[in-house]
Amino acid sequence: MCCGKQQHGGSCVRTVPVFKGLSDEELIDLSSVIKSRTFAKGEYIFREGELSDALFVVHQGTIKVSKVSDEGKEQILRILFPGDFFGQYALLDNKMHYADAEVLEETTVCLLNKNDFKGILERNPVMAMNFMLALSELLQKADEWIGTISLLEVERRLAKALLLFFEKEREKEFFELPVPKKDFASLIGATPETLSRKLVYLQNQKILELDGRRGIRLLNPEKLKEIVG
Repeated sequence: MCCGKQQHGGSCVRTVPVFKGLSDEELIDLSSVIKSRTFAKGEYIFREGELSDALFVVHQGTIKVSKVSDEGKEQILRILFPGDFFGQYALLDNKMHYADAEVLEETTVCLLNKNDFKGILERNPVMAMNFMLALSELLQKADEWIGTISLLEVERRLAKALLLFFEKEREKEFFELPVPKKDFASLIGATPETLSRKLVYLQNQKILELDGRRGIRLLNPEKLKEIVG
């Protein structure tokens, strides 16, 4: 795991969904074991094959989770935004990380050591239930995305991904893609050429405007929802 810059993690506790609903006493208990680390753009939080021994929660910034094939081709599995968590397999078994986690912009993550977090979950049934619900939601989203990639045509995959970024940016009309367009194409299972054609088509339909290399101005999110179906 990359070193990063370590800080106190108290500010992480109150801002991420998985820790909502805790009492002040429970928050203090959690703050005593949580750490915060800041990583620069391009740093790796962990690499595939490294031992997983902590739970990570994104506090600020974005992270790309990806695998590289034997032929050197990268496949993006997830884009993580503030509030998302990863490394959860560390809490269940001595697992190796199944992918790389690369920082896309300066990013701060909350880090909870496996043994510390398991101890707190054992003492705190409310937090344990919240964490199980969050795991369930994560698995559901993973299943939905697999279905999206496997069953939907490219235009519907694109619309679904754009709506996801729109929601993560708190429904701001203008946002930037978190990755270059070639990586975005990989995320939705399309070629860069197909992605470019589909974006131009959506622009011609007055659903969005392209602004620079990554900028998207979403003019009609309801129409995107209709495309997703």
